[in-house]
Amino acid sequence: MAKTYEEINEKIRTGKAVVVTAEEIIHIVKEKGAKKAAEAVDVVTTATFGPMCSSGALLNTGHTKPRMNYKHAKLNDVPAYCGIAAVDLYIGATEIPEDDPANKVFPGKFSYGGGHVIEDLIAGKDVVFSATSYGTHCYPRKELKTKINIKDLNSATLLNPRNAYQNYNVAVNLHSKKPIYTYMGILRPNMGNANFCSAGQLSPLMNDPYYRTIGIGTRIFLGGGVGYVIFQGTQHSPLGPRTDKGIPKGGSGTLAVMGDMKGMNPKYVRGVSMTGYGPSLAVGIGIPIPILDEEMAQFCAISDADIMAPVWDYSDDYPELKGEPIAYVSYAELRSGKVQILGKIIETSALSSIAMAREIADSLKIWITEGKMLLSAPVEKLPGVDSGLGFHPLVERTVDDHKKRPVR
Repeated sequence: MAKTYEEINEKIRTGKAVVVTAEEIIHIVKEKGAKKAAEAVDVVTTATFGPMCSSGALLNTGHTKPRMNYKHAKLNDVPAYCGIAAVDLYIGATEIPEDDPANKVFPGKFSYGGGHVIEDLIAGKDVVFSATSYGTHCYPRKELKTKINIKDLNSATLLNPRNAYQNYNVAVNLHSKKPIYTYMGILRPNMGNANFCSAGQLSPLMNDPYYRTIGIGTRIFLGGGVGYVIFQGTQHSPLGPRTDKGIPKGGSGTLAVMGDMKGMNPKYVRGVSMTGYGPSLAVGIGIPIPILDEEMAQFCAISDADIMAPVWDYSDDYPELKGEPIAYVSYAELRSGKVQILGKIIETSALSSIAMAREIADSLKIWITEGKMLLSAPVEKLPGVDSGLGFHPLVERTVDDHKKRPVR
């Protein structure tokens, strides 16, 4: 028997909804079967927590007196983009201070960047804000230096173009004789370790592989507050190979998300420093999945043993955008602490936190059970396997430096 969003939300309002986490539903389906599980369970909560570089904050400071149109701005010396409107600015999670030595002293520490600024703002800390402009009749001010606090801002919005990858790579160093420093962490020579970054069976898009319920307008847990899926994420690529259960064997789907930073908790939004690579932002995302029918119950019953991740060589194939995965391994193997690749037993480690993902899934379960959060049906589905949308590398073309812009 199929259910509707309206029916499930009515159960939430009256305190009758049965809500379980993505790990709990695995055992329920195993014991009762998908059909009975779908009848018994109304909502499954999913979650992930880990570095998500394609993240940032859209801020509006309010107008200065006299008015000013920011053209260059910094927050705690980290540059922000000002080409939007007078007092709007966007700071990316991976931005670094202009005087950061970066990798000139290798490997760079990247101890502070855009992700740390975002965490500091959400934590309620004062941030030094400086800006300059060229001045106009309507915006005459040319310089500003002050302290800002999230409480003083007109708006502070976490606006992340690409989060919550459906699946992701396992990274190894196959060919380099030295350690290499990547956004997947430090990779030791001769496949001395294997790093991965996913919540596996708890991960949102793993539990909705064909995007039936997660789409534009879906209400989510974002950074400890309420947020929304606003579009497919950049590099959303649903066309790659899948297992016989429909689970992607590569990155596949991604989500663009946004939410009010003033309602967030710095526990779930943290600045990250990746040695030799740069700063980033660890983001906590939780998404409720309505169990509309037997198929959704079956989708949510996937386990780490069902999910295969591609192993990529980050010393050559990955940076050169060539080749194929050297192997596929399951998340059950990865979480065991050791995995066999090309005949070698290798230690594994996760950049994502399964403990935090479980905490988020449990928190979201409580929100819904207590009636603090209703489900929202997507107003539009994400592009699926029949969309023709896939990942494409940049097509490089010869640039004629002698051609001038047309005069208008």
